[in-house]
Amino acid sequence: MPLFEKMQKPELMHLLAKNINMKNTFLIIMAGGIGTRFWPISRSANPKQFHDVLGVGKTMLQQTAERFEGIIPKENIYVVTSTEFADLVKEQLPYLHADQILKEPQRRNTAPCIAYAAYKIGKKHPKAKLIVAPADHVILKEEAFKSRIKEALEAASESHLVTLGIVPTRPDTGYGYIQYQPSEEVAKVVKTFTEKPNIELAEAFLDSGEYVWNAGIFIFSIPTFKKELEKQLSRMAEQFEEGGNAYYTNQEEEFIRKVYGVCKSISIDNGIMEKAQNVKVILADIGWSDLGTWKSLYEIKEKDEKQNVIEGKVLIYDTEKCIIKTPHHKLVVVHGLQNYIVAEHGNALMICPKEQEQQVKLFVEEATKVGIEFS
Repeated sequence: MPLFEKMQKPELMHLLAKNINMKNTFLIIMAGGIGTRFWPISRSANPKQFHDVLGVGKTMLQQTAERFEGIIPKENIYVVTSTEFADLVKEQLPYLHADQILKEPQRRNTAPCIAYAAYKIGKKHPKAKLIVAPADHVILKEEAFKSRIKEALEAASESHLVTLGIVPTRPDTGYGYIQYQPSEEVAKVVKTFTEKPNIELAEAFLDSGEYVWNAGIFIFSIPTFKKELEKQLSRMAEQFEEGGNAYYTNQEEEFIRKVYGVCKSISIDNGIMEKAQNVKVILADIGWSDLGTWKSLYEIKEKDEKQNVIEGKVLIYDTEKCIIKTPHHKLVVVHGLQNYIVAEHGNALMICPKEQEQQVKLFVEEATKVGIEFS
């Protein structure tokens, strides 16, 4: 007997509904950043999302797309990136159609990035649900992540903007924080957003038990997003709405070039999420890291008996608590270092105390002046 004939009607309807929902759910991967703090691996011409930073045989962009297998069909994956990175995206995700690679002519932060994708997808799928995810985050507990995403999609059915909040493990001053209203509900009402607090405030947040890290992963329906965009950033909404006839045509690139030339540069957090009244957060223990710095990579990687993280052909002596990432074709000898970053890629080698990694941006500025950063 065929499978569908064996099923009871409620089971069949549930299966069909699940398939329909998958077809009407889209993933937007944001892959336009340049990852300055991860220099010299991350360069302006080839930033970290296009590298195998973790040493697992896949780039961060590829890992991000594969993370959604079973939730998002490949034809529903859209990548928003800089025009200069479009070929890298196509090379690493060859199954994407040209229409699925959205090319930004200028960097305008995340609100225009998401608006572009939402209005384009909305032309063909006006009631679709969207999952927005950065291309350069690490998720170590992928099954837990998929469960939280499915819960978020369910919560987004109720006209809410939904985000994932990472249960904090330390008072980190490098992350944004979300305060939520404690409840038994899976999706909890958001009270406030706070961007990168000082250490005293971060400690108070942890002590309260009502704060989570902002993971920068958002889930909502296109109608809900458009409604909030029209309310909070009305001019931006008008600008992208005007392209209704251009999306999916050969006029799209020129239209987007004009929009990006005049639209406001602002994050979705500052522009929408912090002001909206219908935001919910789902608490997530998913082994998350935004992998924004060398220290964040050190924290998640496996360490040797001296607490070193080593990738490459390296001999170490009297060396502890270092992260060393060098080319495999070159022998590197390190002696007498504690708490250092040693990173080499292409034509640049950086040796820097871990506690001074905030100086990396300065290094990039100086390297750019002598023509190193872009090579």
